[in-house]
Amino acid sequence: MSLNSLVARLPYPSRSVQKAVGIAAVVAQAGIGVTGSVVRVTGSGLGCATWPQCQPGSMVPVSHDELHAVTQWIEFSNRLLTGVVIAVAAIAVITAWRVHVDHPRKRLLALAWTMPGGVVLQAVVGGMTVLAKLEWWTVAIHFLVSTPLVWLAVLLLHGFVEGDEPPRWLVPPLARTLLVVLTVAMWAVLVAGTTVTGAGPHGGDPETHRLDAPIETLARVHSGLLVVYLLVLAVVGLTLLRAGAPKRLWRRYGLVWLVAVAQGILGLVQYALGVPEALVSLHVLGSALVIISTAALWCGARDRGAPVPRANSPEQAGELTAAG
Repeated sequence: MSLNSLVARLPYPSRSVQKAVGIAAVVAQAGIGVTGSVVRVTGSGLGCATWPQCQPGSMVPVSHDELHAVTQWIEFSNRLLTGVVIAVAAIAVITAWRVHVDHPRKRLLALAWTMPGGVVLQAVVGGMTVLAKLEWWTVAIHFLVSTPLVWLAVLLLHGFVEGDEPPRWLVPPLARTLLVVLTVAMWAVLVAGTTVTGAGPHGGDPETHRLDAPIETLARVHSGLLVVYLLVLAVVGLTLLRAGAPKRLWRRYGLVWLVAVAQGILGLVQYALGVPEALVSLHVLGSALVIISTAALWCGARDRGAPVPRANSPEQAGELTAAG
């Protein structure tokens, strides 16, 4: 029996279920980065001294003369949360596959497969990070690998609720180009942010080497790139105004401004207060929200039509009634 026939035996997911799975993928991909920051600011990065085991000879925390039980369990709990991300990724693939069986949707299925693929990549990078004793650049890579996964999760969510028609852009070519520039600027801000973190006080372990560079200079570069991002965002707004963009797109545009400005203010407060632990994790959460809102703006700037309803579904029945 083929895998397709096995998947076809599963109940067909309703629109609400598909949307819920997409939202779960976004939350899981963003959430694992936030919990990782908690590990770092509590100095628990090497609470589990090896990988994939926690301690040599044990998959779980054990009594240790040099490692406090709390730090072990914080790191171990973060690893366990990876299991939740894996489960959500598997559900996303199965859901997209079940939809694909009835209505071939290769793009949706491909987006769904990026979720477990990303989990595998993150597991490998995470293992390298632990084995490298949390060198700042490995932690930076570990974080940066998660950022495109958050973006792809947003695309997956939209893939569940939209069709597969070629994208019909709702904005002029200039705005499309500016959205690309905006996205590049966003990732430049994120990369610069990892250097500030690498030179800062929270390395995940007291013995971890830090980036030997003036943190004031790194912070200025980071904030300067955020200004560039906001300037590009402002120009995007002007192009949308000239093009008469729909209200739905304006709502998403306004959300990007709200999240980005709040993130900038949080970064300034964090720096002024000496980078307190709680604000670090909030700043990581803010980074995820900037990615999500920017990706939502990107998706809102084009229309792929409505998803094809399943035969004999309530959606199709409604369409037939309307047509009659």
